[in-house]
Amino acid sequence: MWNVLKGFDLELLLANAHHMKNLPGRKTDMKDAEWLAKLLRSGLVDASFVPHQETRELRDLTRYRKKLVQEATAEKNRIYRLLQDANINSPPTCPTFFGVSGRRLLEQIINGEVITEEFLQAEMRGALRRKSTELLLALEGRLHRHHRDMIRLSYEHIQFIEQMILEVEQEIERHLADRQEAVELLTTIPGINMNAAAIILAEIGTDIEQFGSDSQLAAWAGLSPGNHESAGKKKKVSSRSGNKALRTVLVECAWAAARSRQTRLSSRYWLWVRRMGIKKALVALAHTMLRIVYHVLHRRQPYEELGADYLERFRKDSEQGREADMIRKLAAKGYMISQPTI
Repeated sequence: MWNVLKGFDLELLLANAHHMKNLPGRKTDMKDAEWLAKLLRSGLVDASFVPHQETRELRDLTRYRKKLVQEATAEKNRIYRLLQDANINSPPTCPTFFGVSGRRLLEQIINGEVITEEFLQAEMRGALRRKSTELLLALEGRLHRHHRDMIRLSYEHIQFIEQMILEVEQEIERHLADRQEAVELLTTIPGINMNAAAIILAEIGTDIEQFGSDSQLAAWAGLSPGNHESAGKKKKVSSRSGNKALRTVLVECAWAAARSRQTRLSSRYWLWVRRMGIKKALVALAHTMLRIVYHVLHRRQPYEELGADYLERFRKDSEQGREADMIRKLAAKGYMISQPTI
């Protein structure tokens, strides 16, 4: 309906159903429509965020890519289950069957060919070649034709999905061609790579002014802390609901930023972990990163790394500033301030 009305010369406004539910109305649809019209004339109906057509297309692509990655992961887990059923476990020397050497092993298993020491020495790479004896022992199992057929079907499906992912990523790059400045700005933030930047831009767009402030953007994404206070007492409550896709990618970026070295974000994360635990600290760090995203896009300036000791320096400067301010106020009242002798 929105796309149909968009073709006419009309000013459209999409109301938030959660807000409208709290407004007083009447029982019939006609009375409700009259009441909504009065609220709209009075400016009491807030508009929800509706991205432009180009942003909606990019959003469809990024969400579809995520779905394809999940399907590929499910097929890989199915292959691992089939191998375990045949008493073939992933050996410590080959933690995954989906690298270059691992796929060569998997193709050998699917074709029903015997894996020998000579094959491992010729086809494996790196540490796998040096530990071919241990790898050969780990691959001994009871593999039947049914296992090979099922593994082949899943492996071909994985290859098909990976080809689709490549095509989707090419379309994403084409849609990001006119947003390269925003992508480059976002990738200056620790923990945000090209894929994460594409998802962020697909969810919030490049016109960051429509959110009003960084706190409003965090609330829209569902990363603001919940607020439940009654009789002057604050009760325990989870964070509010919001954009799931944006929240998910920012928590993943927070994981990456927490493992960066000598950064402000990493130091904040480890400070919060001691107080609130890993999961809450990750959500808090994702909230901080989203507010940084807002200011980076709003100011059109890259992220400036303040260092791991930023908080300590900030507190020290604040204490010195408060001390100097107190000295000025006392001096203005006629007091003589002298430095203590040590």
